[in-house]
Amino acid sequence: MATELKGAGFHFDVHTDLRADQKAEVLIDALPWLEEFAGQRIVVKYGGNAMVDEHLKRCFAEDMVFLRQVGLHPVVVHGGGPQISHMLKALGIKSEFKGGLRVTTPEAMDVVRMVLTGKVSRELVGLINAHGPFAVGLSGEDGALFSAMQRKPIIDGKPTDIGLVGDVVSVDASAVEDLISAGRIPVVSSVAPDEDDATEVLNVNADSAAAALAAALGARKLIILTDVDGLYENFEDKSSLISNLTLAETQDMLDKGEIDRGMIPKLQSCIHALRGGVFRAHIINGTTPHSLLLELLTDAGVGTVMHSTEAAYENDTHPHPLGVFASRLVENLDE
Repeated sequence: MATELKGAGFHFDVHTDLRADQKAEVLIDALPWLEEFAGQRIVVKYGGNAMVDEHLKRCFAEDMVFLRQVGLHPVVVHGGGPQISHMLKALGIKSEFKGGLRVTTPEAMDVVRMVLTGKVSRELVGLINAHGPFAVGLSGEDGALFSAMQRKPIIDGKPTDIGLVGDVVSVDASAVEDLISAGRIPVVSSVAPDEDDATEVLNVNADSAAAALAAALGARKLIILTDVDGLYENFEDKSSLISNLTLAETQDMLDKGEIDRGMIPKLQSCIHALRGGVFRAHIINGTTPHSLLLELLTDAGVGTVMHSTEAAYENDTHPHPLGVFASRLVENLDE
């Protein structure tokens, strides 16, 4: 028999503390969302602590398989900052920084390529494929998926060479489209050939790569995983989390410099995706197990969502009539 919810110190276990009828109600509660997202492409930028914590990695893989099995088309784009830094240190390759940005030398780029395509991608593909032959790994080099231009950021008032770092300037999503059509889950590493020299490979920001791919695929959503709950009006005040923003409000926050520095590339990527035709963009906390499912399939939602149009904003602030039980369940899990 299911255990009654207790007070402080009680750990709620969904496997043992939900009755069979409550589990059925959770599934029914998700039905409106499953109907809405059926057949839709969802691009997920996989990053942050979710990439290094073993339990969170398994949870993420389960979420990808679940979404695929219920009729959505998830696409994963990943970076690998922590893993790259660890490997560079292990190999004794010193990192140089200019204006807070890592300079990617040819020697370092070899490590970036090796870690992203040979370690991070293979591990994630393996975790997903533990549930069946679903995932296929590829990089921005494969099938000319991405083409990038070398970036020279303005540091101390002048363009500065930071090595083999670039921005995605074009996308040929045909290889990813083929995998989606075959029922696979594409797992994309964020490296890309230089548009001026296809034999040169550049390290590209995974947030911006995910945004560019989401736009090229006509994705319904771009979801960026990070280590915080979303955007805050005041980062020091955790009660100031912003749940909903229009595209205009998002751009205004960026223009006014009201964003924590680490969030700027993520916000820029969300704006790029929305302007490219993606319906909604999300920033959510990947350190919460199954946060993707909480965002997609419950009224409670998590994180910050940015809307491409005023109509999208209005529709999202009015919950589905069935979305009650799962929201209450999420609240109970947090207590």
